[in-house]
Amino acid sequence: MSAPTAAARRIHLIGVAGTGMGSFAGLLKAAGYQVTGSDENVYPPMSTQLAGWGIEFMQGYRPENLDRARPDLVVVGNVVRASNPEAAAMRERGLPHVSFPEALGELFIGPRHGVVVVGTHGKTTSTALMATVLHRAGRDPSFLVGGVARDFDSSFRLGGGEHFAVEGDEYDTAYFDKGPKFLHYRPRTAVFTSCELDHADIYRDEAHYQSAFEQFVDLLPADGFLAACAGYESVQRIARRARCRVETYSVDRPADWKARQVTLGPDGARFAVLRGGRELFRARLPVGGRHNVENALGVVAAAARLGLSFDEIAAGLEAFRGVRRRQEVRGTAGGVTVVDDFAHHPRAVQATLAAIRGSFPGARLLAAFEPRSNTSRRSLHQSDYASAATWGDAAAVFLLRPAPTDQVPEAERLDVDAVVRDLSAAGRPARACATVEEMVPAIAAAARPGDVVVAMSNGAFGGIWERLLLALGARR
Repeated sequence: MSAPTAAARRIHLIGVAGTGMGSFAGLLKAAGYQVTGSDENVYPPMSTQLAGWGIEFMQGYRPENLDRARPDLVVVGNVVRASNPEAAAMRERGLPHVSFPEALGELFIGPRHGVVVVGTHGKTTSTALMATVLHRAGRDPSFLVGGVARDFDSSFRLGGGEHFAVEGDEYDTAYFDKGPKFLHYRPRTAVFTSCELDHADIYRDEAHYQSAFEQFVDLLPADGFLAACAGYESVQRIARRARCRVETYSVDRPADWKARQVTLGPDGARFAVLRGGRELFRARLPVGGRHNVENALGVVAAAARLGLSFDEIAAGLEAFRGVRRRQEVRGTAGGVTVVDDFAHHPRAVQATLAAIRGSFPGARLLAAFEPRSNTSRRSLHQSDYASAATWGDAAAVFLLRPAPTDQVPEAERLDVDAVVRDLSAAGRPARACATVEEMVPAIAAAARPGDVVVAMSNGAFGGIWERLLLALGARR
């Protein structure tokens, strides 16, 4: 651990209102540090959470914030640019500063056994599930995830046990460190869920994207462990680089850990867990979807390696309540159920809709989608979004056009109108909407009692969930 980081007691976070930075601020406070922060816009729910944790935050980026905070160490979020006036003042004053991932790795993960979940899909759910399994088994883990784990009603926890479960993000770290965040997370045990091109604003192609995970796997020590999903050829190839023991898992492909007799219903998923072809135990996972059964297999493999018994693991799986914004039922109005999900990649959209189908057998599904991420707003996955297979058996698809001020170059943008034309030509009713205000009445007019509306976005989607419930409830 670097001397400035080890000696720090007063820590100031520039960009504190971000999901990861805000949770890290709470983790620092729980560990006994004096914590302050600043951001351009601090508003609920993060402002409420920071206040509840007793963390002073300042609106706007100004050099004077540093006078007020008097920090021993400054943690810089990855939304902060070098030109930021507060960051510039920090450098001029020679204040010790690190990125959020570096501070997390040094202060919290390094002294513990790092259990790191990486991959394009399933990181948040798998990390939260790992934390729940360890917690239910009495291991008192610490964790940090990019969502609110329902079992803890929090995105972080500081425990007294030896394990720290963390969601390993491949996004870049800070303006002064353009490498992936997870390279700072000191893994000893890891789960590698998936690998297909994402974050097109950072990675130029598939090979460049995969190189980030290659670097991560190279970090695992010889006495470490890697659970690798066999459903992706790229994951299997990259996993072969590891110096440590590797065990594979999959629902559909040959693997060391398998799930058999998978049944999906309103109460989630039930399945048998096998290793080497031998059944070890029967499991129930309250969160539905075959993709979550596969996520669970990765957690099972890692938890078994950490020394948990199969009875402990089964109890942890059954206790899991999921993560907010992952298949989260926001409410029912006018006989129509509204579901919120974080899906934004075509494969995630497909998996989410399949999971909802299992949870609501017989219901008619309506899909609403906001292409908000840098990757989903690009033409990179044009053909996938235009494929009826991506939308499962959704009776209709509603797409929000990205804002005209989109930073993605026009020639590289997703053509939403072409997606609508292709889906309609394939017999799948589809509509593009310029605003959420236009989309809500369109969905409300199409919905019937007994339907399920699945609204998918990695952002706020204009508060569509609450607006839909109001509109549905107002119908005669």
